[in-house]
Amino acid sequence: MKFIIKYFAEITIKSTPVRKQFVNQLAKNIRSVLKKLDPNIRVTSKWDYIEVNTTMNDSASKAQLIEKLSCIPGIGSFLQVVEYPLVDIADVIEKCKYHFAEPIKGKTFCVRCKRAGKHSFTSVEVEREVGAGLIKDSSPKGVSLTKPEVEVRLEIRDQHVYLVEQSYKGLGGYPLASLDQVLVLMSGGYDSTVAAYQMIRRGLMPHFCFFNLGGRAHELGVMEVAHFLWSKYASSQRVMFISVPFEQVVGEILTKVDNSQMGVILKRMMLRAATQLAKRYELTALVTGEAISQVSSQTLTNLTVINQATDMLVIRPLVASHKEDIIATAEHIGTAEYARHMPEYCGVISVNPTTRAKPERIEREEQRFDFTILDEAIAQAKWVTVDQIMEELDKDINVEQISEVLAGQIVIDIRHPDQAEDQPLVVEGVEVKQIPFYAINQQFSKLDENRQYLLYCDKGVMSRLHAHHLLSEGHINVRVYRP
Repeated sequence: MKFIIKYFAEITIKSTPVRKQFVNQLAKNIRSVLKKLDPNIRVTSKWDYIEVNTTMNDSASKAQLIEKLSCIPGIGSFLQVVEYPLVDIADVIEKCKYHFAEPIKGKTFCVRCKRAGKHSFTSVEVEREVGAGLIKDSSPKGVSLTKPEVEVRLEIRDQHVYLVEQSYKGLGGYPLASLDQVLVLMSGGYDSTVAAYQMIRRGLMPHFCFFNLGGRAHELGVMEVAHFLWSKYASSQRVMFISVPFEQVVGEILTKVDNSQMGVILKRMMLRAATQLAKRYELTALVTGEAISQVSSQTLTNLTVINQATDMLVIRPLVASHKEDIIATAEHIGTAEYARHMPEYCGVISVNPTTRAKPERIEREEQRFDFTILDEAIAQAKWVTVDQIMEELDKDINVEQISEVLAGQIVIDIRHPDQAEDQPLVVEGVEVKQIPFYAINQQFSKLDENRQYLLYCDKGVMSRLHAHHLLSEGHINVRVYRP
């Protein structure tokens, strides 16, 4: 099989040195992705196209190649072609009859020819002669230049004729590794995954940064969707997944910061941490999935205050997007299912969050924050290359959920103290302890290891995340209580 790769249109208008750089990088990326399917793949770059040749001809291999090519940034479109040496127009007509006589039988058609090189004929002459030959010997319904049922497409390049069997749309954008590298703040939901995709599609190489608020299950879920994005759209490069333990940062915010300012300050702490990590790994910018006024922390006023926590460029590709458009894109790129089932974890819950944060007020609130806790979180950040993530996912741990408490078991209410006070948990004949979610991981080791503990929260999300984390830390005496 042979494919002709057409470049993303913006590549073709670059200066000669830049165009060569982009074309060489694209050819390298294509080779890197496809050699996993065919170790003998041949990728040859030309000034205005790339040739891909493979000896694999079965339908399954073809489908895999097409899927891979359609997801490589930098490809505007690609054609599956049959190649012949150029003899003369008469020979071109015979080759077209052989390939297209059956498809156009009883249908309207037109002939489209593109030509490059020096020839004794024009593209229009080829179209006219081939069309006349097909009308004479192939029994079409007729010719339609505007709305044909079948397009007979061919390209003549120097002394080669390419008959187009099928054309496919590419991802567009610039080749990965031809531009800068960025750090994407990932929560695993619709917004951050679509933002990461937008960066990949533009040719910016993304590394993923996840702020772990206390849940191993959430971390694994974000790892999984990051691996999906990488394997489908960015597997030509090795990228990092960085996990930052942010639970104690959240605890410090909850105990030291006024309720209405918590959301803005949490985002500022994340940007501060991401900035240090990006500089450590020499990344150019930060990327978030924020959109104007989608939540209270994303008003223009709040975003301005949040931005002041970093001296790096913060790219927000979804800033003017509607939520339904973001979800539609997630469906298209394949991340919607991950987002739908992603455990949502919000460590900071403001009752009346501010929508117009004032810098001086935020600075006063942050003066009470112990920044050594943020420094420790950054120091404890762990990273793994995304291609190794599946090894991490294989270490997953199942969390047991029970609906009835047995004698001797203790229920731990991990809800926020305000919520626990407003709606006290009462389980008849059972001891109930109150340990907020932001403190459970530190305090659990102080509990009697001979007792069985059941974590409880309203929706079962935070309790499962924390139980998962505790189990992964080696505590075998923890389950989830879901009455």
